[in-house]
Amino acid sequence: MAPKPSLGQTELMDFSIPEELTALRASFAAFLEREVRPLDESLQTEYWSEHPDREVIHDAAQRIRLRSAQEGFYAAYLPEEVGGQGLSTLGTALLVEDAARTGMRLALAAISPPNPAGPSPLLLRLPTHVRDAWLPALVSAEKSMCFALTEPEAGSDAQAIRTTAVKDGDGWRINGHKHYITNAEHADVAIVFAVTDAEKRAAGGITAFLVPSDQFRRGSVQYTHADSHPAELFFDDAWVADDHVIGEVGTGFFTAMEFLNSGRAHIGAQALGLAEYCLDVAIAHAQSRTAFGKPIGKFQSVSFPLADSKADIEAMRWLVYHLAWEVDRGDNPMLDASIVKYYCTEKAYTVADRALQTLGGMGLLREGPVERVLRHLRMLRVVEGSTSIQQLVISRGLGL
Repeated sequence: MAPKPSLGQTELMDFSIPEELTALRASFAAFLEREVRPLDESLQTEYWSEHPDREVIHDAAQRIRLRSAQEGFYAAYLPEEVGGQGLSTLGTALLVEDAARTGMRLALAAISPPNPAGPSPLLLRLPTHVRDAWLPALVSAEKSMCFALTEPEAGSDAQAIRTTAVKDGDGWRINGHKHYITNAEHADVAIVFAVTDAEKRAAGGITAFLVPSDQFRRGSVQYTHADSHPAELFFDDAWVADDHVIGEVGTGFFTAMEFLNSGRAHIGAQALGLAEYCLDVAIAHAQSRTAFGKPIGKFQSVSFPLADSKADIEAMRWLVYHLAWEVDRGDNPMLDASIVKYYCTEKAYTVADRALQTLGGMGLLREGPVERVLRHLRMLRVVEGSTSIQQLVISRGLGL
């Protein structure tokens, strides 16, 4: 007779990755090696250049998006009826992690979230005929989009946006200015958030619209510390029909928040993968680089920080996987999502900084393996809800 389970044992505590996701990861890894690595390696000198040709890099990323879409990876998280695979939040997080862990700049172009050029799940809230007019080209990566929320006077306090939408016949007139918008330079269509009731604002007065590029004006590219550069968008009496409202009028802020948890799982997975890459690089260097007659990894001043990095990575891993599991279960884990965004981006940056220190002078070089990653992770500590905002949310969760 089998022993009786002890108090507290439960089959729900299963930390294994489902076999189908393991197989998908293997297929994705093969795609990255076959399609992405040769192209990424051919662009190394362009990446290192003081003035890289941004159009050449963009065209390469577009080639990867198209190929990934053909293979079914790019928008796999969308339902099958619109061209996706119905991939779970956990499955998507695993692919994002694996792409980031390669250290290849082009790898993250192969998977849409957290890449804002790909189709947002928010588009599923459009009327069927509008959704079907746009989603196929976005799923196939023939067209791209952007998410236009942030404004000069509304960053972390998103409900403070000033862009307005006023009813005009059977549509809406939109006026306003957005900035720090990733992929604004190339987007064929934008999800735009605008105030439709100034008194209600976030409590029913902000609406999301799908706005084609012929209805907005692109402003300056905003060059940043990282390698991705957002841009400004201007809406000067832009007009969209009523059927371009995403969801219901006044529910835009709530609609965006519904997808926040899965989005932060994907950001956490990206940070996790980049941290793993940095630790892999640092370990390889610590084993091969010698000083004073032995590998530098034999010195505790080198090995102990890398041991700390391994512990940080494992904590990041299970925070990310647990959040993805919660989202897939149908929970609304907003506190856990903030913890993941805060902890993973902060710790990943620390792991990358330790790796740079391990590499010494090589770590500082643009053509080195870590410098670009460190800059990218510095950006992740700011975008999609800064560290300070996540600390605020977490402290409120403590009743403070």
